Amino acid sequence: MTKAVLIVYYSWSQTTKRLAQALAAELTAKRVPADIVELTVAADTFSTDMYATSDTAKQQMASGQLPKLTNALPTLTDYQKVLVGGPVWGGQVATPVRTFLRDLHDFQGSIAPFFTDMGTAGDYEVDFKNLVPEVSVESGLEATRQLLSQTQKLQTSIEAWYAEIGLS
Repeated sequence: MTKAVLIVYYSWSQTTKRLAQALAAELTAKRVPADIVELTVAADTFSTDMYATSDTAKQQMASGQLPKLTNALPTLTDYQKVLVGGPVWGGQVATPVRTFLRDLHDFQGSIAPFFTDMGTAGDYEVDFKNLVPEVSVESGLEATRQLLSQTQKLQTSIEAWYAEIGLS
């Protein structure tokens, strides 16, 4: 059975996880069939220190040696829309999300990014679209830690985004 939506995300600090869970809760409230999957990498891939993690990610991007995902993923053709989330790292898509996007070249549905940052998204959405030029990419949802701490504003933002990308 085809489901409407897959929410797939990577969360280094659990901030993006909170956003993914809020997105899933809103879909459940709307009775939109959806699944949620967290992208995982080997435990020793990144440091618990954000500066060391940033250095590792820069090395991964420079070398093209993206981290391997350690979890099984569902068959994407089972979904009409995939919401792809991750943290903003240096204004760009986090490397585990880049790994996931690398394999989306033949996805026939649409994807929409959601991302968390400390207040500066940089060129995240441009970078995201450039990673999957042959896929239909809809506008994204940005959430800062401040927005995530304001439940009503977050719900309003999610509802507006869902209306924009056809999930209202």
